[in-house]
Amino acid sequence: MKKNILLIGGSTGIGYQIAELLNENNNIIIASRNKGELDNTKVKHLEFDVLKDDISELDLPETIDGLVYCPGSIDLKPFKMIKPESFEKEMNLNFFGLVRSVKGVLDKLKNSEQASLVFFSTVAVKVGMPFHTNVAAAKGAIEGFAKSLAAEYAPSFRVNVIAPSLTDTPLSEKLLSSEEKREKMSKRHPLKRVGKAKDIANLAAFLLSENSSWITGQVLGVDGGLSTINSN
Repeated sequence: MKKNILLIGGSTGIGYQIAELLNENNNIIIASRNKGELDNTKVKHLEFDVLKDDISELDLPETIDGLVYCPGSIDLKPFKMIKPESFEKEMNLNFFGLVRSVKGVLDKLKNSEQASLVFFSTVAVKVGMPFHTNVAAAKGAIEGFAKSLAAEYAPSFRVNVIAPSLTDTPLSEKLLSSEEKREKMSKRHPLKRVGKAKDIANLAAFLLSENSSWITGQVLGVDGGLSTINSN
């Protein structure tokens, strides 16, 4: 029986790759501001802005078996240059948007035999990195929220977080805009390359499947070894 899987903000990059992997055997709904790369797929798209709209007003199935929250940002600046409003902006997009989304579909998630929720963090929460204060703060909130949510709703829900390092998506195009930049970023990782969207999507697809039915409350790094290995 096909599962109903809702991706929020998944019309490009990692979200699109997740939809590609799962679309054949599941009912995929993507709620995002625009269709992005979805024109050539059979994925159902619903127009939705996580900062403005109420997700409970969307035409969603009564049962949601999987929820993936994809919105994020890469706004890297020295702390002295970041205004408090920037921290609020990051928290609203990354964290409060997530909270509102989960709240808005909570009853539909409860209708599932065991819903799987997948959120995204960053390697910069585990490994302190310069210029990441606002992003890491918002993503750190997600990690704490996910673990508490997993505890509160077990065994009804499974909740896990993926923490990537730099991944080649439209979001990171400024950081990878030349071969010189790409080579420099690749060398930072023990596996000597930056991530691909499919690297992250493969794990998300696993976490949404029955193959991961005994995994919850985890923060899983997909980072080319950056968070745990010093190969230099």
